Amino acid sequence: MRKWIEFGLWVLLLGIGGFLVGQSSQVSAQGQSQIPTVAIATVTGSPSGAMVTVTREYDQVNVRSGPGGDGVYPIVGVLIAGQQVPALGRSAGGDWVQIAYPGAPGGVAWVYSPLVEVVGTLRVVEPPPTPTPKTTPTVDPTLAAQFIIEIPPTHLPTFTAPAPLVIPTYPPEQTFTGSGRVPMGLVIVGLGILGLFGMVISLIRGR
Repeated sequence: MRKWIEFGLWVLLLGIGGFLVGQSSQVSAQGQSQIPTVAIATVTGSPSGAMVTVTREYDQVNVRSGPGGDGVYPIVGVLIAGQQVPALGRSAGGDWVQIAYPGAPGGVAWVYSPLVEVVGTLRVVEPPPTPTPKTTPTVDPTLAAQFIIEIPPTHLPTFTAPAPLVIPTYPPEQTFTGSGRVPMGLVIVGLGILGLFGMVISLIRGR
């Protein structure tokens, strides 16, 4: 009787051991089936392609619907200092950069290139058409007529001829000609003779 009890205990222990071994093998098989057999792609935070970064020198820069300043394309938003967005292209002269901007029509907009830093190579893209003004300003002719000043014509001053110029006339210079005039040489000779005569008289008196 004792032998049968020992035999039953051994059978019970063997059954419990077999059950435990089967459970452990099943758990290990399930763990192995959950391990992936392919490479898992890793996600990095660095974007690909050309990028535009607003320089720290400006608090914000305007974003426009096209490559043009005031009066050409309207402002559709702003970028703050240090903000980085994808760059899509550039203008023909390189002064403007096209960026991805969800708030703009079509999801694209333009920024002035000297205000940002561009990393990467950009292709030249065609600018969008210039927007037409919603209203065309017109001038009221009645209102404009009030500001038109008409200057009446004035008569030109009449020309008065000056008085005739009177040129004084002088009588012709008279020249003495003829035999009645005493020759100048004779007068000089006479004066010389008188001088010699006076000198002779002075010498006689001095003796």
